[in-house]
Amino acid sequence: QLTSAELFFTKEKLNKDNLPQERNFDIISVFVGSNIDKEVINAFPNLKLIATRSTGFDHIDLKAAKEKNIPIAYVPGYGDNTVAEFAFGLILNLSRKIYTGFDQIRETGSFSLEGLRGFDLNNKTIGIIGTGRIGRYMVKIAKGFGMKVIAFDVKPDENFAKEMSFQYLSLDDVLVQSDIISLHVPYMKETHHLINSQNISKIKKGALLINTSRGAVVETESLIRGLNEKILGGVGLDVLEEEGAIQDEKTLILYGRPEEHDLKTLIQNHVLIDMPNVIITPHNAFNTQEALQRILDTDLENIKSFIEKNQPTYSVL
Repeated sequence: QLTSAELFFTKEKLNKDNLPQERNFDIISVFVGSNIDKEVINAFPNLKLIATRSTGFDHIDLKAAKEKNIPIAYVPGYGDNTVAEFAFGLILNLSRKIYTGFDQIRETGSFSLEGLRGFDLNNKTIGIIGTGRIGRYMVKIAKGFGMKVIAFDVKPDENFAKEMSFQYLSLDDVLVQSDIISLHVPYMKETHHLINSQNISKIKKGALLINTSRGAVVETESLIRGLNEKILGGVGLDVLEEEGAIQDEKTLILYGRPEEHDLKTLIQNHVLIDMPNVIITPHNAFNTQEALQRILDTDLENIKSFIEKNQPTYSVL
């Protein structure tokens, strides 16, 4: 579809420590693992468009791009049902101790049911924080399980709430009343550590917490405290604070700049990984054939629109 363009592909993430030798690009297309900061942006003298194959864009320095009048294209919706289905996979794994049972048989060969008793989702209360495109699918799936749905959103959609028979409440009320809490908010200044030391203790005792949004929406230290104090019955995470650092620990130790990372959080992530009632997956909620095709189609659409009209179809800036 881009027959007139010269293309360059790399499997490597793009960051200031991993710049390509050839930098004479007009357009770069990246994913969330890349870190497009000011130094990276300035390294490409002819750069005219940054296209990210994601809905989130916190891996891009918006201010630096704006200073150079470089638009940022993104993919507004590719995995609404995809991420919601994955979130419910985490919920089912925790509520029915599926992975615990699997791990027990694989490691010991034991078919004992001791310690494997779970709970029904039917008639439980799920609190959905963020009712955007993914959150809406969460509501629909939860209703299919016969769950009571409550939600928090800074811009509540009362028509949708009426249509799906659920209620919007304050964040604190959702934390207090929910048997399961699922986070579906974008990462921004207002959502940084949305779950934190001030409100973790308000969560209903024994509740499950699911995060498939962004790692920094949850304060890691408070999350560990909630688990240690048995406020939380289990946690399912597809994202972590400092997940980029934990993915590339060897590189960080040998060549990285430790001052750029929160090493305390990095260590706390290892504590979480070793906890028996925590399931951590590698930012995989988006990863289906259908969703990836939608990502590629939208990314190509953005780039073609920019080439032909000097404006991407879906633009942040």
